[in-house]
Amino acid sequence: MKIQNRIPEIRAEMLLNYLYPEVGDKWCVQNEGTFYRNYNSDLLYIDDAKNVAQTARDSFLKLLPQGVLTDDNDLKGEGAGEKFKQLKIRLRLLREAFKPIDTFHFRNSLYIEQQADSLLQTKLQYILSTYFDVNIDDIENRYVREVAVLLPYVSKRRGDFGFVAELLKILFKCEVTMTIDRYSHSDSTRRWLPMAKYELLIPGLKPEAYRAMMADLQPLHDFISEWFMPVDVWCQINIREHHVEQRTNNRITLGYNTEL
Repeated sequence: MKIQNRIPEIRAEMLLNYLYPEVGDKWCVQNEGTFYRNYNSDLLYIDDAKNVAQTARDSFLKLLPQGVLTDDNDLKGEGAGEKFKQLKIRLRLLREAFKPIDTFHFRNSLYIEQQADSLLQTKLQYILSTYFDVNIDDIENRYVREVAVLLPYVSKRRGDFGFVAELLKILFKCEVTMTIDRYSHSDSTRRWLPMAKYELLIPGLKPEAYRAMMADLQPLHDFISEWFMPVDVWCQINIREHHVEQRTNNRITLGYNTEL
C-alpha cells in the first residue's frame, strides 16, 4: 500500500519510527531532490509493502561535479533528442548506483532517531537514578512516585513552602493550610527550629480511611522533608477534619483524635 504523507514539517525518520517501529533498518530510500520541498513535506510517499520511503532530499549524486554527469557539448549538433534520451538514461543509472549509499545514510539517520527517541522516553529515569539515586520503578507509594518526577527542579523549589502547599493540594484534592512557626521537642528549651506545618482539610474520613491515608502520607512526608525542605526546617503534615457547625454556621477544624 502506498501512503502519501500529509503531515507537514516532520522529519522522515521521526515519522517512520513512529508509524513503523518494527521495520527498523529495512527501509530503502528514494531521494527525489530538495526542489520538492518548496511545496511538499520531507517525506513524500511511503510504500510499506516494499519498505520504500520517498523523500524530498538530494541524493549523494548531487555532490558530484556537473562535468562528471554531462558535458556542455553533449546536446549540440544533430540528434539532440536522441542524445537527451541517452543523458536521461545515464542519470537514471547513476541514481540507481547511488541508491545504496543514500539508503545506508538514511538507515543510519533512522537509527540515530530511534536512539534519541529511546533516550527521551527514559531520560527521566536516567536522571533520577544517576543524579538522585532514586529508582522511580521501585517506588511503591503513589504520592511519592508523582512527586519524584519533580526532583530535577529541586534546586529551585527547595525551601519554597508555598509550592509544597500547592503540591499537597493537588495530590490530595483538598484545602491545605500552611503555618510557618518554630518547633522544639521541649517547652523549656532555648533552641528552636523553624517549622513548616501543613494541614490537609479533609471532611468525613472514617477511622479506617484516616489510618490508610496516614500510612500513605508518612512516606510522602519523609520524601518532602528530605528533598524539598531546608535541612534546618522541621516539617509537619497532618490531616484535619473540616466541616460546618450547624449551630453557629461557622467553619471549624478539628483533629481526628479530638474528643468532644
